[in-house]
Amino acid sequence: MKFGCTELDINIRTLAGMCGGKLFCKGNPSTSVYGVSTDSRVDCTGECFFAITGENFDGHDFVGKAKENGAVCAVVSKKPDCDIPYILVDDTVKALGALAKAYKSHFRVITIAVTGSVGKTTTKQYIHSILSQKYKTHKTEGNFNSEIGLPLTVLSLEKDDRLLVLEMGMSAAGEISALSKIAEPDIAVITCIGNSHIEKLGSRENICAAKLEIADGMKGGAIVVLDGDEPLLSDVLRKKQLCRIYFGIKNKRSDYLAENIVRSEDGMRFDVKSNIGGDMKSLEIKQIGAHNVKNALAAVTVASLLDISDDEISAGLLAFSPVKLRQSIVSAKGFTVIEDCYNAGPESMSAALDVLDDVAKGRKIAILGEMRELGEYSASLHREVGKKAAALGVDRLVTIGALAGEIANGAKSGGMSPENITEIADWEDAKSAADAIKAIICDGDTVLIKASRALSLERISKLLQE
Repeated sequence: MKFGCTELDINIRTLAGMCGGKLFCKGNPSTSVYGVSTDSRVDCTGECFFAITGENFDGHDFVGKAKENGAVCAVVSKKPDCDIPYILVDDTVKALGALAKAYKSHFRVITIAVTGSVGKTTTKQYIHSILSQKYKTHKTEGNFNSEIGLPLTVLSLEKDDRLLVLEMGMSAAGEISALSKIAEPDIAVITCIGNSHIEKLGSRENICAAKLEIADGMKGGAIVVLDGDEPLLSDVLRKKQLCRIYFGIKNKRSDYLAENIVRSEDGMRFDVKSNIGGDMKSLEIKQIGAHNVKNALAAVTVASLLDISDDEISAGLLAFSPVKLRQSIVSAKGFTVIEDCYNAGPESMSAALDVLDDVAKGRKIAILGEMRELGEYSASLHREVGKKAAALGVDRLVTIGALAGEIANGAKSGGMSPENITEIADWEDAKSAADAIKAIICDGDTVLIKASRALSLERISKLLQE
């Protein structure tokens, strides 16, 4: 990946200093470096290869391959087997973060960071869509929200970028803290606190503490935008010299409150009441569900704090483009598919079922797969999803994966007839699953497909649509 700005004139010696490593170079240390790579299989011409070590691989084994593909140097934590200028560091991932932080220091950008258990990607997209109406804005692409992805996003900053919108993901405590210290956000957004990653973190309180790490890299006077409907966020970060702004749809004391929420022809319409930036009327989004109003409201809050006009906010909301596999509503052969296969937790499952209930004009078919990383709470949280499906009157329920069998149990306990429930344990055989589901679907049905990312249920969605 090439650096977004080529005018910084980074060479091997300079890069070593930016990484905080020791340079070993028999050649010319003034050789220019035009980018970084973490994959030796691609064209690395003029780039520095970072030897990242994972659970099942060691990037040091591929330094030679990176050199063959054009790498001019490597960042390593042990001497490489081939003859290449190398920068020795204790930890190559931390060195990549240090490089990104040093690179970012050359830009005058306002940085907005977004995290949360649910809605962070959609919120990030809404923020980018609105801010782009006025300024050149750079953002996290895809799932580049990790200790590797975030630095790569920063390193693709271009000279004329004025705003930077970063998504921060996590699976364990300490990870968001490290990302925040790289990014040093001017504005941080926490969308909500859910049950995702509760297997590792143990409680919602611990999950909240991990999300609040987003403030660790922020300087005095920076702004934290918080979900005002979440009690765990109601009295946080008091000891930090930060400005706290709350948004919500239930808590009437929120600084930015969404009111008069109604369905429009193809989305949602709402008003915003604010004691900070002034009221806004008849804002509209092309997504369905109160949870999407909440995501959009977080973006409106950020935009208002950055003096984006009401007209620009309105235009940005309408210009929003969802990420692939996230609540994409498509017409298939005689039926409608709500494809929401990117990821799933109890909160997003519940929201997706609400959308199914709202959208469907005929029968409601819910194809729900496993939710991962829920630990000891897994069975009970899966059952709660099943109970909600029954309460909403879902006509046919299909569960996919062994863990999802508890969704079926919850639906039965909620009153759904076992005859209307199909359990498919083998989620890897997409064709067999799709064939079984095709036998259930009729013309006029609306079909929700949702599960954790590991199940890749878009494979089933594609087969159904074919």
